[in-house]
Amino acid sequence: MKMTWKKNAGDSKNKTRKRPISFNPNLPFEDLNSSSDTNTTAAKMKEGESRGNDDVSKKGTTSSDEEDEKRRNLAQDFEAQGNRLAEEAKYREALGKWESAITLMPERAILHEQKAQVLLELGEAWNALKAATRATELEPRWAEAWVTLGRAQLNYGEPDCAIESFDKALALKVFNLSLL
Repeated sequence: MKMTWKKNAGDSKNKTRKRPISFNPNLPFEDLNSSSDTNTTAAKMKEGESRGNDDVSKKGTTSSDEEDEKRRNLAQDFEAQGNRLAEEAKYREALGKWESAITLMPERAILHEQKAQVLLELGEAWNALKAATRATELEPRWAEAWVTLGRAQLNYGEPDCAIESFDKALALKVFNLSLL
């Protein structure tokens, strides 16, 4: 039995495709030949936003500081929820919470390191390797991040690199203990 779709006579050529208005022109996925109406509308909206932001600039950076504080608090909430879920062995859910926190605060090395540990538990060695590498890039003097990187490298099949990471972690541990 062959299935066919009915076509209405007016559907194919008379309908024009509607495009959403872009608030950020020149994004890589936008068509460079898009209509000028879209670009002028976006420009008008940006112009209106900039006029509305004059009050904010007069107040100083208070609102941006408040936004940063809200973002930081939200990221900490996501991190705490992820920690709780990981303790309950709900690794996929924990990973989702930590990824949300990473989106808000990408410079937090502990989030990348925790993500790497959970990915190792889930058997995703390549993604764990990427997350652990990012943690060591953000905090190169954090020994636990180097240990996690070594574990990820072992699981990925790179024992020589893992030995180097473990040596680095050991050197950092000894250095930190000598400071006490």
